[in-house]
Amino acid sequence: MKRDVSAQLEVAITAPTTLEFQIAVARQPNLELNESLVFELDGWAITPWEILGPHGTRIHKFSVGPGTLRAHYRATVLGTAIPDAGSDYDRALYLRPSRFAESDKLLGFAATEFPSGTPDAQLAVQVAQWVGRRIRYVAGSSDPIDGAVETLLSGAGVCRDFAHLVVALLRAVKVPARVVSVYAPGCSPMDFHAVAEAYVDGAWRALDATGLAPRSTLVRIATGRDASDVAFLDNHGGEIIVHSLQVTALVDGFLPFDDNVTLTSVC
Repeated sequence: MKRDVSAQLEVAITAPTTLEFQIAVARQPNLELNESLVFELDGWAITPWEILGPHGTRIHKFSVGPGTLRAHYRATVLGTAIPDAGSDYDRALYLRPSRFAESDKLLGFAATEFPSGTPDAQLAVQVAQWVGRRIRYVAGSSDPIDGAVETLLSGAGVCRDFAHLVVALLRAVKVPARVVSVYAPGCSPMDFHAVAEAYVDGAWRALDATGLAPRSTLVRIATGRDASDVAFLDNHGGEIIVHSLQVTALVDGFLPFDDNVTLTSVC
């Protein structure tokens, strides 16, 4: 499967700062990746420092002064990544509550909604379908600081909110779960997308309670406990304003059908 993805950003910087971008496709075994990444401040090229994180995650970091920063990323992705088997540390880490996936606050609720003794693979699908039924996708309905509990109470959110609630509920029923930022062909509205992954049957499997894009076409960018680990841009210093963000993700031919029940993995 061939996928073409891109991201373009324009950021106004008012004072010296250090920025960290997570917009490049994760490097994984069995993926062929042809890409271009350019950063410019007022037309002058910037060479970033690439930091390699877990699960192929790549952070591009640099320090800059005031000005207008433009980021241009394009990639053609071929092949399907070998599913991550997961380490013992991963399976322990992704069972713990985190900033936006407060599973410790949902233990009683999850135990009531999801019967014990259900096989993990079936439980993962049940949780994602439950969130898809209970939460409405409403653009602009949540704040960047909202977590899974706020999403459950409000009954509305965007993709990151859906992913956080799925992850929190799964951790509450003792299934390791994490959040993945992705390029998502077919997603509407087109943007960086977020989905959940659950560790079942010896591998990490993708769950998208929004149903906005076929899971088999997703392209992994960053993987972590929640949105705090996979944000496309982190700022450590002066004030910044993101003036524009344009994301594209295309697949050759027709989009494949996704029943949102069959277990599959993010490439």
